[in-house]
Amino acid sequence: MSQSTDRNDSALGQAQSSRLGSLPVQFVQLMLQKTIPTLAALGLACCCATARELKEFDSDVNYDESRVPHYDLPDPLITAEGKPVTTAERWRNVRRPQILSLFANFIYGAVPVPPDPIEQTYKVVKEDKAFMDGKATKLDVSIRFKNRNGAVQTQVVVFIPNDAKEPAPAFMMLSFDSPRGSSLQLSSSRKGRLRNGVPLADLIANGYGYVSVYHGDLIGHNEVSFGRGIHKLFFRDGQSFPKAHEWGVLGANAWTGMRALDYLETNDHIDAKRVAVMGHSKMGKATLWAAAQDERFALAISAQSGCGGAALWRRKYGETMAKLNRFPHWLSINARKFNDREDDLPVDQHMLLSLIAPRPVYVASATADTWADPHGEFQSANHAAPVYRLLGKKPLPTTKLPTASQPLLDGDIGYHIRTGGHSIDPYDWEQFIQFANRHLKAD
Repeated sequence: MSQSTDRNDSALGQAQSSRLGSLPVQFVQLMLQKTIPTLAALGLACCCATARELKEFDSDVNYDESRVPHYDLPDPLITAEGKPVTTAERWRNVRRPQILSLFANFIYGAVPVPPDPIEQTYKVVKEDKAFMDGKATKLDVSIRFKNRNGAVQTQVVVFIPNDAKEPAPAFMMLSFDSPRGSSLQLSSSRKGRLRNGVPLADLIANGYGYVSVYHGDLIGHNEVSFGRGIHKLFFRDGQSFPKAHEWGVLGANAWTGMRALDYLETNDHIDAKRVAVMGHSKMGKATLWAAAQDERFALAISAQSGCGGAALWRRKYGETMAKLNRFPHWLSINARKFNDREDDLPVDQHMLLSLIAPRPVYVASATADTWADPHGEFQSANHAAPVYRLLGKKPLPTTKLPTASQPLLDGDIGYHIRTGGHSIDPYDWEQFIQFANRHLKAD
């Protein structure tokens, strides 16, 4: 098994910033001038109240499809200068960097360059080669980050199929589950499943590893805890909070997944080139942003990610920008400019899915999860089609929302909606595994 590994990499922030910030400042200023000329007057007032349960705020939420306003989506294949994108080369070299920069500066926030290099180290703190009756090896891995501003660490739990003849592909879950709890232990009542519901036996039987990436030790959600988490390693002298265009919670969640992938590149038993990154709800939002930024991820799976994830902003159905920004640090401060002004956004979430192309992406919805706007999630996947076609990939086969339990698995964009609510159910896992089998298994 992999031993403690050092990674002294000033590019932990810089590499991401170079990809996202490679466009000149004038480009961002141009988009502000062209797209949102009146927003500067709105200011950047910081909401510091703690968000309560979502249902307490439901009285003014639109759940009526007939009240969805007319909207015009930005075209992912028209450059900021108004020129059409007709080749894969022009997409990669011109339009894709533009869109990536817009999401970084206006939605999730850009990863800043740290004041000095961040030393990243990995240590296997526990190894169980006989997990699940000897069918898997379980590794508890500590990832530590350190520079002159301090040190923080997070935990990754890796399950590896013991009978694999070669490095195994894997599902990486951006997870809510602390490895210090019981969620990642085998369930006593549901055979072959972890206590959090993950069908580990099915994953192992299909030849997959499973990686759970915990965020809670790295990422704070308010002014005080921000100063204790990963953000502090990126603060400049005198800085105690991210700047308006810098990363919030979701950006840091995505970054944590990318750093876990760094570790997997050192693990001889996992094929880091065949990793499906996935997440549910809030972590589904972070999943899509991680996959958009880091092209090492081979596949992305969004489970009911809703607003700020797969769902279109402009539909204003279920959760909206203003509702999401009740959690005041999930997005960048700049995103607050668009509260109740989604039509002024220079992007929409179909463009986020487009950034994942040509790699496969899967979007999962649920009929009762109206807060996440299932129709908006589907339409986002649908409107990513032009970019996938341009790159020679197969989009969804229909422009109409399918009926429940009729999964669309044949293309490079996959989708299903099932009955039920806000969770990852066994049915969801069945589709995820089938979709991954089509794309991650060797021919």
